[in-house]
Amino acid sequence: MNKEILRLAIPNIISNISVPLLSSVDTALMGRMSEVHIGAVGLGAMIFNFVYWNFGFLRMGTTGMAAQAYGSENLRGSAQTMGRALLVAMILATVILLLQWPLGQLSMKLMNVSVEQQPLIAEYFYIRVWAAPATLGLFAFMGWFFGMQNAIYPLILTILINAVNIALSVILVHYYGMDVDGVAYGTLIAQYAGLLAAIGLFVYKYGYLLSEFSRKAILEWQKLRQFLSINADIFIRTLFLTGAFGFFYSQSSVEGEMMLAVNTILLQFLNWMSYGVDGFAYASESLVGKYKGAQSDSKTRQAINYSFAWGMGLAALFSLGYWFLGKELLYIFTNQEDVIAATMPFLLWMVVMPVLSTPCYIWDGIYIGLTASKSMRNSMLLAFAVFIAVYFVSRPWGNHGLWFAMLVFMVARGMFQHLLYWRKGIALR
Repeated sequence: MNKEILRLAIPNIISNISVPLLSSVDTALMGRMSEVHIGAVGLGAMIFNFVYWNFGFLRMGTTGMAAQAYGSENLRGSAQTMGRALLVAMILATVILLLQWPLGQLSMKLMNVSVEQQPLIAEYFYIRVWAAPATLGLFAFMGWFFGMQNAIYPLILTILINAVNIALSVILVHYYGMDVDGVAYGTLIAQYAGLLAAIGLFVYKYGYLLSEFSRKAILEWQKLRQFLSINADIFIRTLFLTGAFGFFYSQSSVEGEMMLAVNTILLQFLNWMSYGVDGFAYASESLVGKYKGAQSDSKTRQAINYSFAWGMGLAALFSLGYWFLGKELLYIFTNQEDVIAATMPFLLWMVVMPVLSTPCYIWDGIYIGLTASKSMRNSMLLAFAVFIAVYFVSRPWGNHGLWFAMLVFMVARGMFQHLLYWRKGIALR
């Protein structure tokens, strides 16, 4: 079991860490300009996180259903799951492109964007939004590869996408004098490069399944309804997750441009940790789904227990790293001494966050593997209610109160998920 977990987790960790590396490079590039540019890229990226993360069910739901089909040796069903995911992805991408103007304006209003930052964020948004078909298509491909127990292809794709993105962003900003528009164009081009590579990899290894992509099979109502039902629950869950982070950014904006810059940098620390730990969460998605599909309850429980052990071990390493190297890591993101000085009092939150928040990431992977979408949704709704309540109680503490509310949110997610599993076990729905 350890070998299986590491075979899936190590490529996931490498590929996942390259994701925050991209946003870290973007933050570092803007950090050489001003706190306004740092905040603009942070807010712009958060807007897209809010838009795209809400459609993360295309990856998560596809992984769980494909993994269970793989475990039951139903390759036809797995291929048709991929077809349904791609169909939904292209429909959603079309809607995003058609509604891009009101989406952009509404997002900036909800995020409390300052007048000074609006032109920068608008420029970033209306360039990057054209990556929607590629981004959502990649969600479907990534999720399906994970479900097929293939962690190498997502690794190849993620490294390719982020290498292209980082290279283009550095070239456009550093050598061609662009700012947020250079970062946006880098992301746009990289996403389409990734989609083309995903199609190529699929045809290369799984081309024999192309015959299963018939319209009749993909649109079979009973299977399509099951796919949409599971993904609707995950959508609601993710909507509240991104709502919590969107609220966090919004309240950071209210605190002023300096606090927004501080929290944008600190969230990079959280991103590094979460994407690293998610390597074991993704492994649990694949393995729990596979063994659930194979109806092996003992293996399913073993995969759950071992995933937790590995995830918590990695979380402890992140906490130690942030404790001893926190100040030095700040200089990666900015060379402005006033921003670093303003960030230092809040570094302690980064030290405690990994160990206390990791359980909710691992539970997410387990719930996805079990396709326990309703329980996943309900635990998020409860945690979000706790987050909002704690925030308003802790408002007098300023930015410390905001970070305390975020920590409680993460702990509450894991606690509610644990309680639901304790009551129902692997029969969760």
